[in-house]
Amino acid sequence: MKKSMLLVLIVFSVGCKPASPAETVESLAANPARLKALREQCRIERDRVGDELCVRAAEAANRRFLGDGKARYTPPKESPKF
Repeated sequence: MKKSMLLVLIVFSVGCKPASPAETVESLAANPARLKALREQCRIERDRVGDELCVRAAEAANRRFLGDGKARYTPPKESPKF
């Protein structure tokens, strides 16, 4: 009896955890339409969307704009003529 009650409590406690957003930074960076819609939602109603998802959307926008940071700077062979 005690074991079954413990099992029931564990099942209910696991079910009560808030679900984490399924969207990762990589998936948002790969889907610009979803990223744009999510950033608009964060701008209008951040409390309903949630801080964690809005931070992920901001990071995805930064990655799309700045790149992954692995590209090296290669200066031109000829200097510019002013």
